[in-house]
Amino acid sequence: MVETLQLQMNEYLPLRDVVFQTLRQAILRNEIKPGERLMEIHLAQKLGVSRTPVREAIRMLELEGLVTTIPRKGAVVADITISDLEDVLEVRLALEELAVQNVCRRITQEQLEGMRCLADEFRESLKKDDVDAYAQADMKFHDAIYNATGNRRLVQILNNLREQMYRYRMEYLKDKSSHQILVREHAEILQALEAHDERKAMEATSRHIDRQKEHIIAELSRK
Repeated sequence: MVETLQLQMNEYLPLRDVVFQTLRQAILRNEIKPGERLMEIHLAQKLGVSRTPVREAIRMLELEGLVTTIPRKGAVVADITISDLEDVLEVRLALEELAVQNVCRRITQEQLEGMRCLADEFRESLKKDDVDAYAQADMKFHDAIYNATGNRRLVQILNNLREQMYRYRMEYLKDKSSHQILVREHAEILQALEAHDERKAMEATSRHIDRQKEHIIAELSRK
């Protein structure tokens, strides 16, 4: 367990959410590693809180797939597995193809300009040595596409899936050889949306996700 674990305080959030965000970031940054136990008493003492918000935070992490409960062992950080990756990406691909198909039919010039700005923001983030910044910028670009669907239920499902994808996204973005590929793929998606070409938008989205899948599976296979 990381010894420097500290609460990421936010006066606007309930304590359980603060504990959740703190543990979540530690897991995503590999500070708390796959297979490590999350012991309520130990975490409560380290974070200076009672066991209740820790217990609630662990349940929230379990819903995200970041933590799993093992009989007679308790809560442990879930492994990053090829099977889980394939399951998540299969669903993500179907939903994102639906999203871009929807967006092609209704996108406004203002929304398109916003997406271009976010694509530029992602490209600028790559100048830093900060994988978390890359991931946040990439998510903002995709969020703009989701929101442009106008379908609140679809956005909700995609956002939940996005959280489950975060660890895999981080694995992909650690490899700098992927960066310019992502920039190009974002541009291809934007071009298809601007042309209101549903087929090209779906094909660009499929290539985007399939390339990430192949890359991450190759990386996981080496471990």
